[in-house]
Amino acid sequence: MAETKSCCNDKVPGRIREAVCIDTNRVYDSCADKDCLADLRVYFPPQYQQTVDRATNVRCRGCDILNVFIDVERVPFNRGFYSVDITFFFKVTLDAYSVATAPPETISGFTTFSKKCILYGSEGKVRVYSSEFRADSDDRQIIPQNTNPRAKVQVVDPICLEAKLCRPCDCCDCLGDSCIPVPTCVKRAFGDEFPDDFGHRPVEKAVAVTIGIFTIVQLERDVQMLIPAYDFCIPDKECSCDTDDPCESFRKIQFPVDEFFPPNEANLQSGTGVKPSCGCERSE
Repeated sequence: MAETKSCCNDKVPGRIREAVCIDTNRVYDSCADKDCLADLRVYFPPQYQQTVDRATNVRCRGCDILNVFIDVERVPFNRGFYSVDITFFFKVTLDAYSVATAPPETISGFTTFSKKCILYGSEGKVRVYSSEFRADSDDRQIIPQNTNPRAKVQVVDPICLEAKLCRPCDCCDCLGDSCIPVPTCVKRAFGDEFPDDFGHRPVEKAVAVTIGIFTIVQLERDVQMLIPAYDFCIPDKECSCDTDDPCESFRKIQFPVDEFFPPNEANLQSGTGVKPSCGCERSE
């Protein structure tokens, strides 16, 4: 990113030039959670399910978030509050062991988890019309469906804490009639290898995983705010567009010492690295 500076810094440093009105998103309420999602059943494509049926043990290699569905609804009889329904879809990668002397087979499946939180989102009665251009459709007005606030969910990479084999009747079935159907975008992550009735096919063994996630949920609205303005930001660095000699560009890159020699705990606590944090600081 190019370095920036104010064009008037040399003349009147720190002096406010004017007050300007901006259109931005204001966060009205937010919450942070640390969830341990225990014994979530993992669903596999048919060819991987055959490996699970033969397995004697499984080990979790990693976990990624495929998608997050968010729905905001007004809470009855509680003015200004909204319920945020969140559904996570995780891709789980496992090592399946079937023969003691043979290497494990790497398989992938997905699991899902839903949660709900109630936050204050204020009241809004106006509908916002925008003429933003969409490259894949006609240049038409973008019309919102309702006046509810917009929910935003921030999630760090999930941590796969445990994986185990279990009987299908002992695992929580997240694809029953009361659960959300599996979206097409999740099936595509596995190459459309899931048949429509895969969640109801009989299987000999199932896999349950425990996942840890950290999330921040926010409710925000479009507002106009008055802020102080110092001046326009003028770039202070020229764009480097010289691509004639790739080796010369590579020589300008510093050697990544930290990648080969990660800092130890003493360096982190002494200030030469990032100091570990035990959680969010809360002011009294």
